[in-house]
Amino acid sequence: MKAVISRLEWVLELGGIKKDIIFLIISGAAVICSLTGWSPFPFDAAWIAIVFCGIPIIMEAIIGLVTAFDIKADVLVSIALIASVITGEIFAAGEVAVIMQLGGLLEELTVAKARSGIEKLVKLTPTTARILGADGKETIVPSMQVRVGDKIRVLPGETIPVDGVILSGQTSINQAVMTGESMPVDKTVGDEVSSGTVNQFGAFDMEATKVGEDSSIQRMIRLVQSADAGKAKIVGIADRWATWIVVIALSAAAITWLVTGQIIRAVTILVVFCPCALVLATPTAIMAAIGNATKHGFLVKEGDALERLAKAEKITFDKTGTLTYGTPKVICAKSILPELSLKEIYSFCAAAEQLSEHPLGRAIVKSYIIETGNALPSCDQFAMLPGRGVSAAINGTAILAGNYEMMAEKNIAVTETVLTETKAFLKQGCTVIYVSADDKLAGYLVLSDTPRENSAAMIDRLKRLSIEPVLLTGDNEEAATAIAGQLHIEEVHANCLPEDKLKWIASWKEKQESVCMIGDGVNDAPALKKADIGIAMGGIGSDIAVDAADIALVDDKVEELPHLVALSKRMMTTIKLNMTFSLTLNFIAITLAITGILNPVVGALVHNAGSVMVIINSALLLNWKRKSEGSQMPDGHSPSVERIGAEIG
Repeated sequence: MKAVISRLEWVLELGGIKKDIIFLIISGAAVICSLTGWSPFPFDAAWIAIVFCGIPIIMEAIIGLVTAFDIKADVLVSIALIASVITGEIFAAGEVAVIMQLGGLLEELTVAKARSGIEKLVKLTPTTARILGADGKETIVPSMQVRVGDKIRVLPGETIPVDGVILSGQTSINQAVMTGESMPVDKTVGDEVSSGTVNQFGAFDMEATKVGEDSSIQRMIRLVQSADAGKAKIVGIADRWATWIVVIALSAAAITWLVTGQIIRAVTILVVFCPCALVLATPTAIMAAIGNATKHGFLVKEGDALERLAKAEKITFDKTGTLTYGTPKVICAKSILPELSLKEIYSFCAAAEQLSEHPLGRAIVKSYIIETGNALPSCDQFAMLPGRGVSAAINGTAILAGNYEMMAEKNIAVTETVLTETKAFLKQGCTVIYVSADDKLAGYLVLSDTPRENSAAMIDRLKRLSIEPVLLTGDNEEAATAIAGQLHIEEVHANCLPEDKLKWIASWKEKQESVCMIGDGVNDAPALKKADIGIAMGGIGSDIAVDAADIALVDDKVEELPHLVALSKRMMTTIKLNMTFSLTLNFIAITLAITGILNPVVGALVHNAGSVMVIINSALLLNWKRKSEGSQMPDGHSPSVERIGAEIG
């Protein structure tokens, strides 16, 4: 049903554009009939184009002038249309109307699928809460009725309704909606939890501290709304110059009429100065560039997105799921007990985790199967300890697999040597799982989210395009610094909540620096909206992030990003060439019109030829490719991690 509703909304949105396309086709055919002199009507067929395409242009120009004294390109077009009709040059009026309407339609098509993700953010807001009374009895109430100080119980799998502090219980919380990090965070008594995040395992009781409009998820919604409202749209180049064009054209036409006394020359000046090619210069180049970008996996949703990208000086990256794969894998396994081999430790841990629902447990099992190809031993007496790890019996051996706190609670001694080794991994942002066998520390496994294969090469290519990369992540300082070092990123900002990312982007924009943001999570949505240009990972990214962005990378191949940046710069070069050509042609034509060499009909055909040349030049962008910079990928990985990771196989 949702899919049907979504489809209907899309059809309604495109309804107006389909009508414009039909009118444009009919008008184009009518102009051709007028040019050839054949008409099945008792009047010039070009009148059809004037009615279908010309009148809407004139009405829009009048409304703009009356309501806001807004002089755009359509004002000069309207003057040319009216002057042509008054002097009886019906074909010239119809031809101008069709060309201008074509330019406007191209601009509409480039923005037809723009979407807002705010509605989906609202749906993330929990609707109910489980309040505990003084007698310990549970009462389910709407979440908006929760008050500060209320005691709330949250069961496994439930979304936390308000911000608060845990009073009793242990659990793991999926905070991806707030931080973007896919790994759950262990929480216990005294720890803070945020609304919108998901309780994955243990039940717990909490005290509400921030409710209603003050809760984290509501702040997120307001951030997205404010960021979107503050993003300025680029005004069309033809519209920016429209005032000067109108003044020059009217002045030239008036002076020519006064000097020569021939109104036909004045009308010709207005027709040839009509900025058809100038109006087509931008949308045709944008459409061609969007077609090129689509071939490289980019869905461009905003018409002026590439124009804004061409001006970007910084590209800020989220870490998890953007520069990395977003899923942890085992990069190291080590045995402490002489009687157990590395592969046995790995096997014991994977077997114990095979019934776990924890993402780390699933990652260990997946890595074991991929690395070894072996079947897992059977698992008995499985038990999950929220916030700590798992216990199980594997082939008669009592296995514990979990964090350091678990080892301490079970009185499993961890030597200083092992602590020193694992601390080095923790500083790189890795996760360590300790493994004990029959109450003795047997070894440990190290998991890490790894960089995408071509991330380092992609960053280096961006630098050669004079783009400064910045890492803006919700992950901890150690993990962020480790990844940044591997990928050659100098500027790093860690522990960022959505509002922190927003503040950093706002600070750069205050310095007049153009910023592009690329991310994949719900937490990135406000930053994607706030940035001058937002790019979302469309394959693994959340729907909300994709909707908030101007561009979506459909197949998540970040190595294509330098091509998109270079394409945007090339597109701007093409637009400037188009404009230079069209203005030069117009000034030549106006000179010929002043001397009487051109009449309105020939003048219309001349600038029509100019429009065709602009379209052809723009079409060259469809298959444009940047010169190869070589396929060698710089060594962006930590040597120690690669060496130890190789031991697993």
